Amino acid sequence: MTVHVVVPDDLDAVPSGGNVYDRRVLEVSGWDELRVPVGDDGALDTALRSVPDGRSVLVDGLVGARFPDVLGRHAARLRLVSLVHLPLADERGLAPGRARELRALETAALGHAGAVATTSRWTAERVVAVHGVDPAHVLVAPPGVDPAPPAPGSAVTGVRPRLLCLGALTPTKGQDLLVDALAGLHDRDWTCSLVGPATRDPGFVAGLRGRVAAHGLADRIAVTGPLVGPRLDAVWSATDLLVVPSRMETFGMVVPEALARGIPVLAADVGGIREAGPSALVPAENVGALAGALRHWLGDPVRRSGWRISASARRGTLPSWITTVHRLRPALA
Repeated sequence: MTVHVVVPDDLDAVPSGGNVYDRRVLEVSGWDELRVPVGDDGALDTALRSVPDGRSVLVDGLVGARFPDVLGRHAARLRLVSLVHLPLADERGLAPGRARELRALETAALGHAGAVATTSRWTAERVVAVHGVDPAHVLVAPPGVDPAPPAPGSAVTGVRPRLLCLGALTPTKGQDLLVDALAGLHDRDWTCSLVGPATRDPGFVAGLRGRVAAHGLADRIAVTGPLVGPRLDAVWSATDLLVVPSRMETFGMVVPEALARGIPVLAADVGGIREAGPSALVPAENVGALAGALRHWLGDPVRRSGWRISASARRGTLPSWITTVHRLRPALA
């Protein structure tokens, strides 16, 4: 079976969850890759024209969901399968008019797909409810996770507990909520790294840095921007707790990535995050609840140890990327 996969052209440049998903699916499956700049309808049309009639094409929603007219030109001769990581209009910080426009475009685009693949059950239910997709045409292929060495964290070095928040610096990921929560924990011993791409919303990033300074936390919170390879591995190795304060998550790939290293996860209870299996949940967009959970974790060594033991026990139970590809195959047959 020959399958083509249309992915963003920044697949290797931007360390986002969606890009990791696409890259690992391509590597494991051996399917043919077609890279298209996000927002370029002409490039998308050219890529699809290069695919012979009758072939199956998995189209990342970030590339294709804005261009239903382009997908419509090829829907009769190709089997198009739309891959939805996050519905476009669910990105936080959008103006209401822009959100309505994106929702209408994505609804039309999904109408040209022979099937829709999502990364969580929550997202599958969302595309059915919001976009009117036939449930029989929707499948769920959750992300896999690669094996990773256990993270020793601060227990080995004896330094103060280290928190990590990993994700693009945007309102959707909620790093501002975490900074506000940590502002009430000056009396506890901790450091925190905010790691992720910083170019998607420069205004938010500038405000985030200002927030850190205003709270007097510049010596405790590092806003690093994106890290990859050995630099990211070093941060993972030193981490004691992953914090996911997001305003929206369709799954939360970073959760199993932490669990694969035996690192516990404290997350906001949003979207499909429960499917990823965090160690503990707090109400979404609730700074007080997040601060309280962090205070209890920081102040109770028995709790910290219990969470670490529980996370370590999960390491051998996490799904692989081979499973993800197997779940995608029926839609592409």
